[in-house]
Amino acid sequence: MSTLSPADQLLSYRDSIDNFDAALVHILAERFRVTKAVGELKAVADLPPSDPKREEEQIERLRRLAERSNLDPDFAEKFLEFIIREVIQHHKRARD
Repeated sequence: MSTLSPADQLLSYRDSIDNFDAALVHILAERFRVTKAVGELKAVADLPPSDPKREEEQIERLRRLAERSNLDPDFAEKFLEFIIREVIQHHKRARD
């Protein structure tokens, strides 16, 4: 049992959430840095901005990871699909 008051425990939880949010932002920034390089390479090599087969494989992989991590796989899929849509838009803009 926690010796913290409910208000202090809430603050502690919120501090943890803030730390996780910061980590997520940094990880996403790194991911987009790399996908930007991929988009530039695809533009130079005249490759299509999207790769449906790779996207499908990544979604399946992420769903499995989510299940093993007790995270709703539907949520994980929606999250990855959102990221993929953003990446494809970046890849398309790299061609302009």
